[in-house]
Amino acid sequence: MSSDQSPFLPFTRDEWARLRGETPMTLREEDVAELSGITEALSMREVEEVYLPLSRLLNLHIAAVQDLHRVTSRFLGTLAPKVPYVIAIAGSVSAGKSTTARLLRTLLSRWPDHPRVDLVTTDGFLFPNAVLTERELMQRKGFPESYDRPRLVRFISDLKSGLSPLSVPVYSHLQYDILPDTGLTIERPDIVILEGLNVLQSGTAHSVFVSDFVDFSIYVDAKEEDLEWWFMNRFQTLRETAFRDPASFFHSLATMPDDEATAIARNAWTNINLANLRENILPTKERARLILEKGRSHVIERVLLRRL
Repeated sequence: MSSDQSPFLPFTRDEWARLRGETPMTLREEDVAELSGITEALSMREVEEVYLPLSRLLNLHIAAVQDLHRVTSRFLGTLAPKVPYVIAIAGSVSAGKSTTARLLRTLLSRWPDHPRVDLVTTDGFLFPNAVLTERELMQRKGFPESYDRPRLVRFISDLKSGLSPLSVPVYSHLQYDILPDTGLTIERPDIVILEGLNVLQSGTAHSVFVSDFVDFSIYVDAKEEDLEWWFMNRFQTLRETAFRDPASFFHSLATMPDDEATAIARNAWTNINLANLRENILPTKERARLILEKGRSHVIERVLLRRL
């Protein structure tokens, strides 16, 4: 399909970088280093050429929605409750969604018109391990059926209805489970960034999905072989760091022989993460408003923006 037939406008890295305009750099080197992922080191150049133009685009969209909200309130003659702008970030395991979400949260919170930006991951809406075990879903963790979807939809619906404060369940990657009696409070945010594997999922005409409440959506894209490479690299890094903590769910993998641990990780990639990507995540890519295409080095090489 040619670019003229595609619903997306393609931008090379250089073309996209020129759209930064006068957007100021509000991060320092140490900020960027702190926001980097386990195996993906952000650079100031990446922030300047990719994320500053993106933050400018998002700021323009948010300002337009805020103007529309004021016009509607004036028309109705009422003061409607403040409704946050919701940005969804989707993509495969190991694509770098979390890093993108953290970086955008920091950049957007430094714009003067919307300083309160909250980040919510859909991991918090996974069923607890006890429920997954009971339903024989532990090997399907991350698939749509492993989430408490009614609770997630109810949260996003309440959020877009202006209800506040709201409580979000908290997931521990160390314990690989939902933390009982623990919640993240979301109170009158200007923007909420919702990051997760299946946030762009849709379905039948008789169902309501999270994507129905999203204002702007981003898909972080990469080739399957690169995603597997990053997953395996991250696994090895975690074996040498977080998995060594006795409290870690995966502590036994830290001392297991290398070949056995690698075989377990590769099996998890193939039978869980890759299967979920092909069945559920990748089919939602075309629904995104913007696609960030990454190369093997975890650097964004091309940006696709959906035509209006």
